Amino acid sequence: MATHTRLVLHLLLLFIFAVQEVRLVCVDVASDTEAVVGRVMKLTCIYCMKREEISAETKVDWFFIGEDKRKVLIYQYDREPQMPKDVEMYWKGRLTWKGSQDLQDISISILNVTLNDSGIYECKVSRFFEFNSFKHSTTKNTTIDLKVKMKASRDTTALYSEIMMYVLLVFLTFWLLVEMIYCYRKISKSEEQVQDTATDYLAIPSENKENPGPAVTE
Repeated sequence: MATHTRLVLHLLLLFIFAVQEVRLVCVDVASDTEAVVGRVMKLTCIYCMKREEISAETKVDWFFIGEDKRKVLIYQYDREPQMPKDVEMYWKGRLTWKGSQDLQDISISILNVTLNDSGIYECKVSRFFEFNSFKHSTTKNTTIDLKVKMKASRDTTALYSEIMMYVLLVFLTFWLLVEMIYCYRKISKSEEQVQDTATDYLAIPSENKENPGPAVTE
């Protein structure tokens, strides 16, 4: 009993240590490029840290380029998410920060999307690394060409996935039905064999049951 308890405690400690060593994996995914009027649209911007053991200062600038080709600063992160002081009235109260705490995800969202939100959005991320006396900086630009529509268009991939789901559901249902019929027949056959054996046994005369055969003497 003591050995069993000790083994359980060792496994528990090993599990706790493994959980503490787990790190979230950063995946650089592309942003959606189609928005619908009146809904919320997330502009995804990912910049994974290559060396998380090195502390880095992060600065983020979000720009919008409309039909007039003007590049306008609409949002930024500089120690905290904030809107520029001179941001146009059109953007005030319509942008929210959706970034992660470790600043590998530096996304924003547009509230109450309008047709005028169509255009190019640029996410500029600057990281300033410092390790002992060594200093280094990197920059990454992500461009999102956003199209705003009145209604959401049908996603072909989602349509195919839905069709495959129904096909798989029908196949699994058919397979389950076949398995049920097979099991039912197998059980019925076993019961018939038991009944036949019992009938044959009952058909044997009682004296043969009591005296199955002459005793063997040496």
